[in-house]
Amino acid sequence: MNRLKKLTKIRDNLKQGGLSIGSWMQIPSSTVAEVMGDSGYDWIAIDLEHGSFSINMLPDIFRALELGDTLPLVRLLSGSPEECKQVLDAGAGGVIIPMIESSEQLKKVRDSCRWPPSGNRGVAFSRANLFGKNFNNYIEEAQNPFLVAMIENIKAVDDLSSILKVGGLDAILIGPYDLSASMGIISEFENPKFIKIMDQIYSLSKEAGIPCGVHIVDPMLNDLIKRIEEGYRFLPYSIDSVFLNKSVVNPINSIDIEIIKPNN
Repeated sequence: MNRLKKLTKIRDNLKQGGLSIGSWMQIPSSTVAEVMGDSGYDWIAIDLEHGSFSINMLPDIFRALELGDTLPLVRLLSGSPEECKQVLDAGAGGVIIPMIESSEQLKKVRDSCRWPPSGNRGVAFSRANLFGKNFNNYIEEAQNPFLVAMIENIKAVDDLSSILKVGGLDAILIGPYDLSASMGIISEFENPKFIKIMDQIYSLSKEAGIPCGVHIVDPMLNDLIKRIEEGYRFLPYSIDSVFLNKSVVNPINSIDIEIIKPNN
């Protein structure tokens, strides 16, 4: 897969007001990644914060996603310079940064993701440039990997206007569970206070021209359609573990059927 071409396609689509729908992985399996990567999503986010992945697993996970022309992104654990370098060197097309609360915090992570002169990430041969074979072609991508800031704390709303002005920001993503928890109303998504904050985040992002998204954890198509109609444009749809949970329930427990035992 040509990562830069895929990145450019997603970026151009978002800039033109289009949609980018991806999904999420927590299960550390290249087989699961191959299935997810062949499912028609623009991108799949590998969750280092709440998933069970190690850095050395990432190349095989990414290869499996790329078989289906799906861009691998990584939801970082902490956003440290070491972590940014490792996931991007492994071949991630970009990062999703959890718990962004200020523009300064976002700038530090952004710069840790970029090669000089745009940032301060170490320059080296790695899987991302096929260990030097594609070094020159990778220079452009390494100047500006895909960058998503997660808004997951009520404190972030106070500095959101500044966060949205950070150069290189491709989208913001609302984490509804952490955001509601920070407000003392965990998972109360119909609470008027939560809805008001969601509307505020969306309005500010729209004014700034930055695509806004929200993680739709429960795979309900009606919820996805609702968010699209509301104007959200960068949308993760569920998680591999949630897809599995929803599908493995024994159907005999949910239907009214009389089981006739055979006569002896």
